[in-house]
Amino acid sequence: MKVVDSVRGLVGNTPLVELRTLSPNPDVRLFAKLEAQNPTGSIKDRIVLRILEAARASGELSPGQPIVEASTGNTGVALAMFGRLMGHPVEVCVPESVYPEIEQLLLVYGARIRRVPRQAGIKSAREVAKALARDTGAYYLGQFDSAQNAQTHYETTAAEILADLANAGGVDALVAGMGTGGTISGAGRRLKEANPACHIYGGDPRLGVHVQGLKSLEDGFIPPVLDEGVLDGKILVGNRHAFSHARRAMLAEGIFGGISSGAVLHAGMRLAGRMTRGNVVLIFADGGWKYLGTDLWREDDDDEEPDKGDDPLDDILWW
Repeated sequence: MKVVDSVRGLVGNTPLVELRTLSPNPDVRLFAKLEAQNPTGSIKDRIVLRILEAARASGELSPGQPIVEASTGNTGVALAMFGRLMGHPVEVCVPESVYPEIEQLLLVYGARIRRVPRQAGIKSAREVAKALARDTGAYYLGQFDSAQNAQTHYETTAAEILADLANAGGVDALVAGMGTGGTISGAGRRLKEANPACHIYGGDPRLGVHVQGLKSLEDGFIPPVLDEGVLDGKILVGNRHAFSHARRAMLAEGIFGGISSGAVLHAGMRLAGRMTRGNVVLIFADGGWKYLGTDLWREDDDDEEPDKGDDPLDDILWW
């Protein structure tokens, strides 16, 4: 293992692990990209570091200049750590519904927290962050707006996946969460360039359902970063399956993924059941330790038992 001169050198090059027990089809192989192996435990380390380094290089971000951003979790944590490391005070605008562990991490890294009402969600938090930047002279990170977001995944995440599966038949499908849209847009574009037959699917919460780390496009906010032309379809996921499949990954494969990882696993298994053969890559965006305050790890995996609250749209695959 190489020696790096800073924690920045630990970003990316995350492992790709085959989920041998979870594919419903023996001719379809599922691979999880474990982004929890990044320094602050999520895929957001990639984009935050890239945006900050590019802004410093261009002069948009001056030494010591405060930084503000809107986040429900991982981006805020990554910014708090890398901002502090690079000498920038950080303020994160978060909806009141954010998990307590996220706020604790933000405080540990020295970030200021500005709460917005729960009902307002990330859309309003984003507007508050942009207003703060205008009024105070802070630099607005803009994870939903920055072209560096998708470009990071084009240059790093997808390149790593292609290299890891070069001798295993390549990539036939990618499933990633629909958050900012950066991962699925950037990585999806690179994978389609390598294999035009590769299909790209987004795990999308049902309308009105809150799955941590994911955003439903039907809620009316289309992130500027998202390139919908890359998508071949989306797979609708509810909270019950996101939670149950996060537990399933832990119990079956020993992978301690977060809630959005469970949603992506559920979507990937549904997709695998409709394929005849091939390799499917699943982006596990973060780790489960950030959600220890929930009931996620204390419930039985009752995924096969119908839930009275199930929506008839749950699990439908759209092309």
